[in-house]
Amino acid sequence: MTDLHDLLSPYVADGTVPGAVGLVARGDRTEVAAVGAAGIAGTTPAPAPMARDSIFRIASLSKPVTAAAVMTLVDDGRLTLDDQVAKWLPELASPVVVRTPHSPVDDVVPAGRPITVADLLDARAGYGFPSDFSLPAVAPLFAELKQGPPMPQHVAEPDAWMAALARIPLLRQPGEAWLYNTTSDIQGVLVARVSGRSLPEFLAERIFEPLGMKDTGFAVPRGELGRFTSYYRADQPGGLQLVDAPDGQWSSVPAFPSGAGGLVSTVDDLHAFGRMLLGGGSTGGRRVLSPESVRLMTTDRLTPAQRDASPLFLEGQSWGFGGSVDVAAVEPWNVPGRYGWVGGTGTAAHIVPSTGAVTVLLTQRELAGPTPPALMRDFWRYAAGH
Repeated sequence: MTDLHDLLSPYVADGTVPGAVGLVARGDRTEVAAVGAAGIAGTTPAPAPMARDSIFRIASLSKPVTAAAVMTLVDDGRLTLDDQVAKWLPELASPVVVRTPHSPVDDVVPAGRPITVADLLDARAGYGFPSDFSLPAVAPLFAELKQGPPMPQHVAEPDAWMAALARIPLLRQPGEAWLYNTTSDIQGVLVARVSGRSLPEFLAERIFEPLGMKDTGFAVPRGELGRFTSYYRADQPGGLQLVDAPDGQWSSVPAFPSGAGGLVSTVDDLHAFGRMLLGGGSTGGRRVLSPESVRLMTTDRLTPAQRDASPLFLEGQSWGFGGSVDVAAVEPWNVPGRYGWVGGTGTAAHIVPSTGAVTVLLTQRELAGPTPPALMRDFWRYAAGH
């Protein structure tokens, strides 16, 4: 019978990835496999063997964590979902919207209503990536805000970032469309301003320390760089190109801690976060979220038309707060209610409330597009028992 190590090993052997760590947990049974190495063989110094505690850039797996931070403030009574964000983000007090998605950035109309906390959480505030990246209002997200593949040392500090955001029109009216990524970064700024703490400080105090997520943060301490993997993207013909080494972009805390994609973590830390969600917001006697906040995070928020308009929801997904929610059994691994997401650095983490499962796959190869690669799909199929 194939085990998780047998499933992952061929993808290392054929050069698809230098290494991978996978975790599949149900109840008291947890299976973990670490295969390959933290970097490409033949480099100097020689890469360390991949291990259970290897540290990865988790990219968009940061989004559910940031959404959970916002919900802790809701639980505290310091925010409500209907609050207008302008109270804490005055840069967004009078947003304007391009007249049509194809309009120039100076052809704008006033927003029909204020942006709310819920709009940020469910990615319907009007900022973010649509299916067409060529639209004029999308270009400034890349040029001025450095949205896209994470590069933490190249982004301005939060106040300057928000000032730049205020100069960019919304692509769609608030509540009208699901748009990717940008609202999770805005959530991170919101958490900092409401709490009076930096986002790294707040996450450490309210989420990471209570859950024992000791290796999760926005940078890897110097003494732990030996456990940090290298990060690659596909190169022609068929090779891998180094994007970031262990002593690179994540070796110091960035000026802008990205709630959309800035975290590093391990399979066990992400397992702890998943267990908390499965436990209705608590685990090991420690409560992080209320059951109602977990329910809201893991409940579909989109209309069918909003769901169908996104190229990211190809296999039965929709969106809750900070992560996808499966709503249709399109593939063998789709279970309605499955919650989680994938990261552009080659990562994936989900919970399946109906079976009590947590699944985590961490690799260091950048995804080439919205369709999950074969390794990820085979992992999900395995985790679902198929």
